[in-house]
Amino acid sequence: MPTTLSVNLNAIAMLRNRRGLPWPDVEHFGRLALQAGASGLTVHPRPDQRHIRFSDLPVLRALIDDEFPQAEFNIEGYPTEEFVLLCEQTQPEQVTLVPDDPSQATSDHGWDFHKHSGLLKETVARLKAGGMRVSLFADGDGDRSAVELAAETGAARIELYTGPFGGCYDDPAKEAVLLEALGQTADHAKALGLAVNAGHDLTVANLPALVKRIPYLAEVSIGHGLTADALEYGMVETVRRFCRACGQDIS
Repeated sequence: MPTTLSVNLNAIAMLRNRRGLPWPDVEHFGRLALQAGASGLTVHPRPDQRHIRFSDLPVLRALIDDEFPQAEFNIEGYPTEEFVLLCEQTQPEQVTLVPDDPSQATSDHGWDFHKHSGLLKETVARLKAGGMRVSLFADGDGDRSAVELAAETGAARIELYTGPFGGCYDDPAKEAVLLEALGQTADHAKALGLAVNAGHDLTVANLPALVKRIPYLAEVSIGHGLTADALEYGMVETVRRFCRACGQDIS
């Protein structure tokens, strides 16, 4: 099956939050993305609510339930008690656990599975008991032992951190090396029964190579590059472009 696209709405929410005004409207842009062919929406409600606000979660949950019941809601975050409670209240189809410090501007590394295995096993079990699929943010550096520990947590998926790969837009040789490391990580995860997602600094230009190397890639979550392209092409056409880059047959 083609790789699906989950549109990350954080950048749109951050732009909205620059003013005490309701636009750009996160719900509206989520609707446009889903109408254009996205398979889901992603948000990362940080403790300081600097982009997605806690109050956005029930609005987006209702949007999917009422208008796009085939779509998925993916909530990312560090597994504090507050975050897990938000997930239990919102009931996303997928929760992606990330090892972010609250002060980080954005996610910039995967989990240290050796150090945090206890926390992750406990959180995965709780979220699974609530009916949610769990994905764990992982470095795509080819470390087989890290992937094995990720599988032992009981999670259904890993999400490959593709930031270094995306950062090589002007260095094809390094990009190729990092792509192969991502592929090897994904191959090992697949062999262990884990499905594979990917996200961070993915673009229309670099997605085809990623999907070709990892043809079983389940989902990509994209926000920054997609929002930047939407300034030029509009949200609807941008989502279609990214869906095509994922290998989907979008008219």
